[in-house]
Amino acid sequence: MTISYEKFGLKEVINASGRMTILGVSKVSENVLAAQKFGGEHFFEMSELSVQTGKYLADLLKIEDAQVVSSASAGIAQSVAALIGKGSVYHAYHPYTDKIQNREIILPKGHNVDYGTPVEVMVAQGGGQVVEAGYANMCSAEHIEMMITEQTAAILYIKSHHTVQKSMLSVAEAAEVARSNNLPLIVDAAAEEDLFKYAEAGADLVIYSGAKAIEGPSAGLVIGKKEYIEWVRLQGKGIGRAMKIGKDNILGFTQAVEDYLKNGSESGASMKERMAPFISELNGIANIDASVVQDGAGRDIYRASIKVSGDKSAKEVITELKSEDPAIYTREYQANNGIIEFDVRSVNSEEMTKITKRLTEIMN
Repeated sequence: MTISYEKFGLKEVINASGRMTILGVSKVSENVLAAQKFGGEHFFEMSELSVQTGKYLADLLKIEDAQVVSSASAGIAQSVAALIGKGSVYHAYHPYTDKIQNREIILPKGHNVDYGTPVEVMVAQGGGQVVEAGYANMCSAEHIEMMITEQTAAILYIKSHHTVQKSMLSVAEAAEVARSNNLPLIVDAAAEEDLFKYAEAGADLVIYSGAKAIEGPSAGLVIGKKEYIEWVRLQGKGIGRAMKIGKDNILGFTQAVEDYLKNGSESGASMKERMAPFISELNGIANIDASVVQDGAGRDIYRASIKVSGDKSAKEVITELKSEDPAIYTREYQANNGIIEFDVRSVNSEEMTKITKRLTEIMN
């Protein structure tokens, strides 16, 4: 059986948007596909597969324990539920029971963002109640501390380019507040590339997306203290049942982590080098001024940024880029300022040429 875009009436997509869920996030390697194939072709004791892959990943990441889940969002919901229930089987079966009152999850106000769904939706799914600390433009350790009550279950920190970056406390500062108040700290680091730094900074649970920087299949990873991970694992009897992950993706993701630690990801220097001819060609198009910019959250990721002028707005250009086949998806966050960014991590030179050609047609 041949699989093709045509079979399902789909458009080809050039993903210059980045590792985005709406586009299937990332491509996987032959190595990962082989691990998924092995998983798909064999049976396992699923509880044992969960424990043993967690132990294997924990050894690789020099952490107490780990749990593979279906996505980073599932990781947030299940981590929140775990820290509210604290290992109670009754709570796993009755996650929203009134018998447990400690449900407040303190979150910096500037971290309560919509990344495709609001953070507070995932917290609520885990049975938590968001309590915002600080303000939209700042949050300090003192702002976090003043919101702590007897009902506080945990502190949640979102490390993402979606969040407010200025005047925000660091993960280490949040960890110090958590530690001094005998509270756990959850860090959602879904798209982050460093699998060690947040646990080393003092986070008790750290959540990663499997399909973003790690370039695995659809999956998520929760790492941290053994007791807390066991509580996360227990959620498979509760809300985690609706978020379960298949054996093929568990094994594919585990292989992806191993490969990622061995090979790393493309460096910013390499991205800039690959983009040089692309930037030059973009600057040859009417009403486009192209340059290289770094990721807003400070990661070692560089993108092509174009300033659109003339008769067409950036939003109109974005719409036209998506309308043809192949559909070209870009980063749209600054379109209201006339700026479009192109993330080239999943874009090859042939696709860059297609982007340049299409932009030339649109601008002319």
